[in-house]
Parts: sequence; C-alpha cells; structure tokens
Amino acid sequence: MGQEKKMSQPSSFRLRSSSLNSLRLRKIFDMFDKNGDDIITVKEISQAMSLLGLEAEMAELESLTKSYIRPGNEGLAFEDFLKLHESLGEEYFGFMDSGGDEEKEEEKKEQEESDLWEAFKVFDENGDGYISARELQVVLGKLGLSEGDEIESVQKMIVSVDVNRDGRVDFSEFKNMMRSTIVKN
Repeated sequence: MGQEKKMSQPSSFRLRSSSLNSLRLRKIFDMFDKNGDDIITVKEISQAMSLLGLEAEMAELESLTKSYIRPGNEGLAFEDFLKLHESLGEEYFGFMDSGGDEEKEEEKKEQEESDLWEAFKVFDENGDGYISARELQVVLGKLGLSEGDEIESVQKMIVSVDVNRDGRVDFSEFKNMMRSTIVKN
C-alpha cells in the first residue's frame, strides 16, 4: 500500500498556486532541513516525507533532485528547492500562464482548494473533518518542531484560528488561516 504513493503523486509538492508558494515552500524547506544548515539533502527529504506518511524510493528522489543540486553542495539550497518545485509543477501538473482567462482562473481556484484539502488531511489524522489540538501536536512532533512538545502552545494555535470556538479547526477555518498567513507575507 505504501509503495503505491510514489513520486507519481507527489502530495508534499502539490502547491501550485503562486500566491501560496513562497511562505509555504519556505516552511516546507525548513521542516526538511533537520540540521538547520540551509541545505536539504535527499536523505532529509526522504525522512520528512516518510514522517508524513508519503513514501518515495531514495533512488527516485536522488534522480529527481540531482540536476538541481549545485556543484559543491550536498543538497538543495532554498533557491534550488524552488526551481525543483517549479519544474515539478510543469512536469506533473502542466502549468500554464493564466493570462486572465476565466476558465484557467477557475481551475486555479479549484486547484488551490484541492491543495489546501491535501494539506488539511495531513493534520486531520483520524479523518473526522477536524484538526484537534492533539492531532496538531502529533504532526508537529513528527516534524520535529518544538511546539509538538507543548500542548499549551498547540492549544493557543488552535484558539487563534477557531472562529466558531468549538476547540478544533474545521476545513473552512484551516483555509482562512492558510490564506491569511500567505496574505500577511
């Protein structure tokens, strides 16, 4: 079952909306960069994907990234990671300039919605349509983020986006949070 989710469906890279990319890609890069050296190695990418339940063979990741790693580097710098992401968009998803066309704009909105849903599902571990403080804490912990150790911090994160005050984040609240985070940057 885990082998079916190879790079043919790269969920972790499914961030096609240019308005969402910059901040989200930097956060992803930083999560992958476990040792904080501003370089992500194939091993770091593989480990992060595995922690998120996304399987990819090491040889496939190496093949995918090797042409983006600058000579003398052991992995991808952030700029290289951006180029790789852009290339994946073109290769896997057939990016086209929107040129103001209404149909393309609608496709873009639908794709953004799909991207956000995929991200939401990573956090909604039990699939009930809500992200609880405990689920958020588990995912943050898997990613090695310090917030994963402190339930109080996680609860504050939930409260800050929980519009209806039910103690958990639904998809609508998650979308609002993601969109407002991007707009602020």
